[in-house]
Amino acid sequence: MKAEKSIFVGTSIIVAIVALALTSSAMVRSATDGVQANEAPMFEVDPLWPKPLPNHWILGSAIGVGVDSRDHVFIIHRGNGNERTEMGAAQDPPSSECCLPAPPILEFDPEGNLVNSWGGPAEGYTWPTSNHGITVDPKDNIWIGGNGPGDSHILKFTRDGTFLMEIGIPGQETNSNTTEHFGRVAKISFDATGDEAYVSDGYRNRRVVVLDANTGEFKRFWGAYGNTPDDADLGRYDPEAPLAQQFRTPVHCAEPSNDGLVYVCDRPNDRIQVFRTDGTFVTEKIIAPLTLGDGSTWDIAFSKDPAQRFMYLADGKNMKVYVMERESLEILTTFGDGGRQPGLFFAVHSIATDSRGNIFTTETYEGKRVQKFVYKGMGLVTEMNQGAPWPRGN
Repeated sequence: MKAEKSIFVGTSIIVAIVALALTSSAMVRSATDGVQANEAPMFEVDPLWPKPLPNHWILGSAIGVGVDSRDHVFIIHRGNGNERTEMGAAQDPPSSECCLPAPPILEFDPEGNLVNSWGGPAEGYTWPTSNHGITVDPKDNIWIGGNGPGDSHILKFTRDGTFLMEIGIPGQETNSNTTEHFGRVAKISFDATGDEAYVSDGYRNRRVVVLDANTGEFKRFWGAYGNTPDDADLGRYDPEAPLAQQFRTPVHCAEPSNDGLVYVCDRPNDRIQVFRTDGTFVTEKIIAPLTLGDGSTWDIAFSKDPAQRFMYLADGKNMKVYVMERESLEILTTFGDGGRQPGLFFAVHSIATDSRGNIFTTETYEGKRVQKFVYKGMGLVTEMNQGAPWPRGN
């Protein structure tokens, strides 16, 4: 009996050990799977980028950012500083030594040095009454729109500011079904070849327009869900109401991906709508649906891997950037918050990435700055809202 009892006890211990080992192995696999599933690109703000501007220059509302093939960063701003408190040197007579509005378009090299500046009214084209958005196409040309009264056109320049083309005629009455003009364009984006331009049109019209980027010819356009655009007033966004079947204004971005999709910022409706390049609706994602007024979906940039696995969404109303998986539209984490310190935001408006995976943002309204967020590789997501991604000490 003692021998049988000893055998029974020994067998039970072995079974328990095996079960514990199997359970531990499963837990390790589960934990490992969880780490893999919860990894995301990580960033740290560079508080010393860019370097100070010369000539007592300051920025106004910064409403566009783009990156060229050399990783040079272009921003556009409105020069709309407060005359009494910010731009004393621009008064007649000057009331102080500082400051002056910088030229509308500034070009920085990767180290943050200002290497060129240009823009503004000149003979041969009409500068927008309120410039809006800047994009560098795959051929390193610069495109801008405008969201002011009478801004029914688009401008195209070389990267050094030589005028190339004006599409549409300024000052025209417009609607969302015309093929002659635009309605206060928010931004222009491009397919991988640079042959087609995707226009978020915009602050007056309620559509996406596709152009021949070489000639400016209208090719096609569509509204929300691929519907024919309708300019009827939808009233204010109500998160409790059925989803709107048309875009509200502004339609703030239309970003084509390498795999033939177009991601549209329907900003006041708090949503991203995804289409094929022919305007066929695919899916949508609602972002922070209780956000009222300015809305949550302001601008989109993609990661620079060939598959563009990740998508970065600027949310100027909630003062943050969402890091998302592009195909699933899953939010992995966010960074930023409201504030003036580096890594925080006041109305983060536009976003772009360079070849190294770094992120650049600009801030509108009283934000009036550009920031750089350095790509630090993939990391484990430990909290959904990271706050300011400050550099970590050694």
